[in-house]
Amino acid sequence: MSARGKSILFWVLSFLLMGSLAVYQRMTGPTHPARGSVTIEGTTYKFKLLRSYETPENAPVTLNINRLGITGEVAYKRLRTNDEWTTVPMQLNEKGELIAYLPTQPAAGKLEYMVTVTDSVGRRFDLTEEPVVIRFKGKVPLYILIPHIFCMFFAMFFALRTGIESFTKGPSVKNLTKYTLIFFLLGGIILGPIVQKFAFGAFWTGWPFGHDLTDNKTLIAFLAWIIAYRKVSRDETKQLWVKIAATILILIYLIPHSALGSELDYKSGKVQTGQIK
Repeated sequence: MSARGKSILFWVLSFLLMGSLAVYQRMTGPTHPARGSVTIEGTTYKFKLLRSYETPENAPVTLNINRLGITGEVAYKRLRTNDEWTTVPMQLNEKGELIAYLPTQPAAGKLEYMVTVTDSVGRRFDLTEEPVVIRFKGKVPLYILIPHIFCMFFAMFFALRTGIESFTKGPSVKNLTKYTLIFFLLGGIILGPIVQKFAFGAFWTGWPFGHDLTDNKTLIAFLAWIIAYRKVSRDETKQLWVKIAATILILIYLIPHSALGSELDYKSGKVQTGQIK
């Protein structure tokens, strides 16, 4: 294969790896909707329960069930409090769906909730074995969110491409490392904290101020690529740190997004990090 053909192949491979890591992060993160199905009176219904929603709107709990005689209810309370459970009945909306609303919470506030469906003869079906946790967040302007996502995707894209190049002793490692570092700087170190501020009221909740894994893994990846760039800038044949930085990036992106993220402590009124759910 020609050098040009190999280059195209490596770009395509980097894109596919980036897409795979992005999908994995989204599907495994604690803000991804809880999905499942329930069979009632011989019919199977699929459902999706939200685990993230923007303030100040109430969060909808919607079931695509409009069969005569089937009803539903939602029980909820604030997470990690001694609140009593509040139960509200689900109503039919204009689309023929069963729907109820969870009351909006301050940014980083969390509710836990259960959804129960009752068939026409009174049999009850809990849709999940354990309560679903939903976290509320402030609205991030699109002019901040879109560039942040764009830069983070391209940082991952160039990081993977640079890692592949380092194994082939390619001549473009220095420039590729530089582009990776620039996109990480823009997306993770500059725009990332701004997104965090809009969503949860704090610019930085990672080390040394908190335990937010999203912030911490971004910092670790950025430092690794700084070292890698310094090494190849001095001697482009010394590409070990590029391999290390690329490996760190892949391992970091295997950590679900938003894990150990911001959470409002209802007792103190302060936002904290490091909670499991």
